Amino acid sequence: MEDKKIIEDEEASRVKGEAKEKEIAGGQESPKKEETEDSSKSGYGKDIRDMLIYFALIIAAVLLIHNYVGQQIEVSGSSMEATLHNEDHLILEKISYETGDPKRFDIIVFRPYAEDKKTYYIKRVIGLPGETVQIIGSDIYINGEILKEDYGNALIEDAGIANEPVKLASDEYFALGDNRNNSKDSRNPAVGVIKRKSILGRAWVRIWPLNGVGVLKHQ
Repeated sequence: MEDKKIIEDEEASRVKGEAKEKEIAGGQESPKKEETEDSSKSGYGKDIRDMLIYFALIIAAVLLIHNYVGQQIEVSGSSMEATLHNEDHLILEKISYETGDPKRFDIIVFRPYAEDKKTYYIKRVIGLPGETVQIIGSDIYINGEILKEDYGNALIEDAGIANEPVKLASDEYFALGDNRNNSKDSRNPAVGVIKRKSILGRAWVRIWPLNGVGVLKHQ
């Protein structure tokens, strides 16, 4: 019986020894506790870094869209009635004026006062660079010819500075509100002609109120 026990012990020892050799040969030694903790910290740090990069890209994309593509604006006042109304929400589109210039009858948003960066007006382009604009009675003349348009909601009562011919320079525009007798626009000497660099973009789509949603009419 003792011989049998010795043989069994030797066999068990041999099996254990072979298993240990296989483990070492295969590089499958159990990782140390410190290595596991370091790996967890490394993975956590990578997740934080990836999240920060993701948010940075989102912020950059929003800024690019806001500055070069479009932004939401809200109409304040009645100067563009009956086309636009107080508290209408619009999308201001900027791309068109990055690649081209405003066209007649475009509804534009611009800074009326160079020293005031926070005040914006929304009006309709009437006169283009190089043209001469004059208002006689209730008629608008461009280069001596009556402009055919029907955007105004009433006959013009006050020609303002356009009572005399207004010659536009190569970077100047003449704009009116559609509510012709309740609009502070290019006729007003405080506003006057609009410099190209003061124009931010073109009113494109009305998104509020829901019953007025749609693309705005320009030409």
